[in-house]
Amino acid sequence: MNTFAQTIDLLHRGMSAGAVRHAVIADNIANADTPNFKRSDVTFESELRRVMDSQNRRPVLEMTRTDPSHFNNHREREVSEVQLRRVVDFASTYNSNGNNVDPEREFMLMLQNQMRFVQMANAANFEFSQVSRALRG
Repeated sequence: MNTFAQTIDLLHRGMSAGAVRHAVIADNIANADTPNFKRSDVTFESELRRVMDSQNRRPVLEMTRTDPSHFNNHREREVSEVQLRRVVDFASTYNSNGNNVDPEREFMLMLQNQMRFVQMANAANFEFSQVSRALRG
């Protein structure tokens, strides 16, 4: 895959994660007063970082495979393997009713998510404008 396609794929995946994260945060805010409700979060960036690191780092001692049945001590993972996950926080409590939603924190997370989404949309727009400019030549 070329650099343009990789960039667009990453931006698309990031924006999709942002859309899911927005819905999860909205659900958290909507249930801020629900007894025993546990907030959720979306993990995507940390898993993406691990995959990107696996592509850039080699093990200190890399084993040579002399047979296809030998197991490999390093496997570069593809970005397409990264899946977003909705994770429920069972460990913390914010209210005395067992709920762990801090509305102020959720609003801050929503604002950060929105700003990240806009930046990715701007980056995608820039990538496509570069292609358009090159085609006009």
